[in-house]
Amino acid sequence: MPQRIGIVLFQLGGPDTLDAVRPFLYNLFCDPDIIPLGPLCGVFRKPLAWWIARRRTSYVAQHYAEIGGGSPIRLLTERQARALQIALSPHIEPHIAIAMRYWHPLTEEAARLIRSAPLDELVLLPLYPQYSLATTGSSLKEWSRCYQPARPPLPLHVIEHFYNHPGYIDAVCDRIALSLTHFDRPAGVHLVFSAHGLPMSLIDQGDPYQRQVEATTRLVMESASAWGFAANPHTLCYQSKVGRQKWLQPSLTATLERLARAGTRHILVVPIAFVTEHIETLHEINIEAREGAAHLGVEQFEMTPALGDSPRFIAALADLVLRSLGIEAARPASA
Repeated sequence: MPQRIGIVLFQLGGPDTLDAVRPFLYNLFCDPDIIPLGPLCGVFRKPLAWWIARRRTSYVAQHYAEIGGGSPIRLLTERQARALQIALSPHIEPHIAIAMRYWHPLTEEAARLIRSAPLDELVLLPLYPQYSLATTGSSLKEWSRCYQPARPPLPLHVIEHFYNHPGYIDAVCDRIALSLTHFDRPAGVHLVFSAHGLPMSLIDQGDPYQRQVEATTRLVMESASAWGFAANPHTLCYQSKVGRQKWLQPSLTATLERLARAGTRHILVVPIAFVTEHIETLHEINIEAREGAAHLGVEQFEMTPALGDSPRFIAALADLVLRSLGIEAARPASA
């Protein structure tokens, strides 16, 4: 009889309707890993989160309206879960739950599902390739708050990152190679790797996110010869800055401005830290950055699709789960 394995997929989450934007923002800004006020200031967290959410709702809701009226992240993560279920079923009996950090299905909902299932072991798999205290760290903390282990507790396996997994790197390379076919002269296209930014205060505290994003970019370019884009110039930058703190640099906006001034006219943006489409890719890159690039004189601006439920990416996730359980599954020659 195959092992019964609980698998929890963690993601940020997003408002699925315009009415959900304000409560989503409230949940986001209530997170102490997003706004660290310190133990003596915690009493102000909820009023501050309420104030920020109220102030930003109209602006953020307009962006969601422009991409269809809500975030597709739940639907797309559910697709990933179904594909992963199929990939794992020859090896184990997978029971997959989705835990969104700031909107439904929330972590407590996933915890209830896992508690109600008859399981032999448990795997926690955040869908953030690179570890950060603000993403993976926050999601795992919330899981610890919401999930009361059985007695005796299930054997637990935590996958904290996969920024350097060969299957993940191949999945990114595959997306780049496919997107380059949209250009008449693929070799002349500048690759702009864009990752979600972080405040430098987190990096200064030892957060490994920047180091892991840089490693992912390096590994992709080290594999580029096999995929036909080794000669393409590339740049790494960061996006999504909020507030007045110093964040990781250079920004996506500044990068596009610099490239355009240098005469670059063909750009492919690679959202290197995102595995699912959401507001940062669909609006910030594919609408805002695209419009800005056109204004700067860029003639062709493209964005690689997120990895989603692509066969290579799902194979990488399945390999991560099986290896965490000590199961060696034969890797297909091509995914």
